Amino acid sequence: MDALIRPMTPADVPEAERLSDEAFTPMAEPGMSTSRTPTQQAEWSQRAAHLVGTDPGGCWVAERDGAMVGFATSFRRDLTWFLATYAVQPDLQGQGLGRALLDAALTHARGCLRGMLSSSRDPKAFRRYRLAGFTLHPQMFLVGRVDRTAIPVLEHVRDGNESDFALLDSLDRRCRDAAHGPDHAVLLAQNRLVVVDRPSGSGYAYIGEHGKPAVVCASSRKVAGLLLWEAVASAPPDGDLTIPHITAANEWAIDVGLAAGLAVHTAGYLAVRGMKPPAPYLHHGALL
Repeated sequence: MDALIRPMTPADVPEAERLSDEAFTPMAEPGMSTSRTPTQQAEWSQRAAHLVGTDPGGCWVAERDGAMVGFATSFRRDLTWFLATYAVQPDLQGQGLGRALLDAALTHARGCLRGMLSSSRDPKAFRRYRLAGFTLHPQMFLVGRVDRTAIPVLEHVRDGNESDFALLDSLDRRCRDAAHGPDHAVLLAQNRLVVVDRPSGSGYAYIGEHGKPAVVCASSRKVAGLLLWEAVASAPPDGDLTIPHITAANEWAIDVGLAAGLAVHTAGYLAVRGMKPPAPYLHHGALL
């Protein structure tokens, strides 16, 4: 492997976005997005630039002859390490670049008790994560046209804002052992935030374009289901809704999706080290 592994800089983000789209499109599941829209490209770049700023020690690039051929972005929150995204140019996979990039990113995990990442179905990536000590849990996703007659009356759900971040971080620590911290500002910039904050239970959800939930986190399955129904109700009446990143630990989400008339499929893995799959929790693909 005759490649230079170096820290990622903000100037690398546009090329990393292009490379990641090229690498991930062949791995897309039926019903899931493939090539990114301009809005999705901008949001991907915003997240990557954010992580280069907060965690420069976790973001790395592989170069050959001055051209980017791979990269990895990772970050630490509390005592948990997260791999946000990781890609190698498709025609150069299998040459050791991916292993070298993952090893570089894992140096940022020193001192962390836990680790978490969302993986595609790529068998080469599966092997690398397993050899790095991760347990891989199959993920499911729901997709289809919403049966709007099934949507219940939704009480106690309100719009959230920056003043809720302390509540959100406390829920994060309860569900996944680590707060999102500075990542909430990016999530809020890219999604609608809804919150339930009641004596009987609390939770939050970030809801993206077409009702697609970006994160759901709650103190109970009942509250998580209420928040997911809010996302379902946000779906356009004339288009499909996708609910991604569901593990077997979160069957409450499957129940909501089936009640709404959606179909269930499998897609990739949630990989965890030193922890169980978070629940009740639907994770973000990159900010987890």
